[in-house]
Amino acid sequence: MARVLIVGAGLTGSLCAALLRKETPRPVHLTVWEEAGDSGGRMATARSPCNPQSTVDLGAQYITRTPHYAKKHQSFYDELLAHGILKPLTSPIEGMVMKEGDCNFVAPQGLSSIVKHYLKESGAEVSFRHRVTQINLRNDKWEVSEERGSPERFDIVVLTMPVPQILQLRGDIANLISECQRQQLESVRYSSRYALGLFYEAGTKIDVPWAGQYITSNPCTRFISIDNKKRNIESSEVGPSLVVHTTVPFAVTYLEHSTEDVQELIYQQLESILPGLPQPVVTKCQKWRYSQLCPPQGVVQLNVILNICQLNQSSKFSTREHYVDLRCSLENTGSINQAHMRQPGGGILVGNFIHDTFILPAHL
Repeated sequence: MARVLIVGAGLTGSLCAALLRKETPRPVHLTVWEEAGDSGGRMATARSPCNPQSTVDLGAQYITRTPHYAKKHQSFYDELLAHGILKPLTSPIEGMVMKEGDCNFVAPQGLSSIVKHYLKESGAEVSFRHRVTQINLRNDKWEVSEERGSPERFDIVVLTMPVPQILQLRGDIANLISECQRQQLESVRYSSRYALGLFYEAGTKIDVPWAGQYITSNPCTRFISIDNKKRNIESSEVGPSLVVHTTVPFAVTYLEHSTEDVQELIYQQLESILPGLPQPVVTKCQKWRYSQLCPPQGVVQLNVILNICQLNQSSKFSTREHYVDLRCSLENTGSINQAHMRQPGGGILVGNFIHDTFILPAHL
């Protein structure tokens, strides 16, 4: 049985794992390693330590299904809607730009519930706080090292983390990327943002007529959402939650500053926009160093398959057969995650197989 490692437990990694489990005709052992302490990636959902029922989406805010993607991937939307993981966005979002035929969705349990659903469907063995540092080829296997534990060996490795993190990996992988491929990878640019989540006591009222609002006149703040209101969840037992996304220029300016200092600056700007805002009981500040691709089309040609050795036509490597099955399973289902994950600013987070996923097969 081939051992497959998927690095990254965001939407790309989780859906990749689920599709491999569903579409691959041969049995595979799936493992997912995630650097953070929970799954979600750029669809992260934070929970209040005072009340786990109080959540806030710190990354993508809602899913936009365009007519084009409705035709290609309607089955994905149908599945998530049937499980109650997605529901239509009906709350008012001021400043939202809607195109004809678009439909927006929110996740009642937070957008990370989409990722958790696919990880569960995959049956993969998921490990958190596993930061991959080095990948080497050892006896026709990929030996993958992470910061805390002993190296492990896999037949196939799928990398779904941001491109700059792939380029930082040490070991044999660094020598297997051609100069042309490296130039393409190094040309990829990401915008950066901060997100600030605020949790309030039960019974707190935030009296605004909207559930979300795009801000165009503030140097710091780009988007504000009363997160529970955005998802039509209001309870006398659970306090409201609010999230603020910053502008890109603000994040670039303060990218290397302490989170505590940045949080204070964001909150000051928030108070100027919403004077009289109640004091939160808990806050959570998230730095998104790699928030959105800019521009998205900058990675169209970055589907890189690293082949380690020439295929001997007379040989019958089971791992190669697994690899071909895995690759076909992914490509035949189309782009893994072509749903638009809307973040403030009108940009689109694109994380899909064609765009930012490496597959490393050992026996080719």
